Amino acid sequence: MTRARTGATRRRRHKKILKAVKGYQGTRSRLYRRAHEAYIRAGEHAFAGRKIRRREIRKLWIQRINAALTPFGISYSKFIHQLSKKEINLNRKMLSEIAIRDPQSFSKIVKTCRP
Repeated sequence: MTRARTGATRRRRHKKILKAVKGYQGTRSRLYRRAHEAYIRAGEHAFAGRKIRRREIRKLWIQRINAALTPFGISYSKFIHQLSKKEINLNRKMLSEIAIRDPQSFSKIVKTCRP
């Protein structure tokens, strides 16, 4: 049986990584081993960053809702509790959008939730 060589496969693998790290600085964009390390680490940071972004956006929605509730003199937690009691199923994203784009509708929602 003939010996299997990895030349073409290895070259393809290396080219794929080096293409992915094209904008990186120094040896991280030129040398395969350093590039592969940078590629792996960047992937880990990107994965974590996606989770962090979702967390930050939810915080923003809550801040917007809370700011819109200030004129009505009701706290965010009490408002959310009243929404769930009245079985009004609006998520925080939609509530923040309504608060920004249509304050009149938001005030109607708040008035229906008043205890």
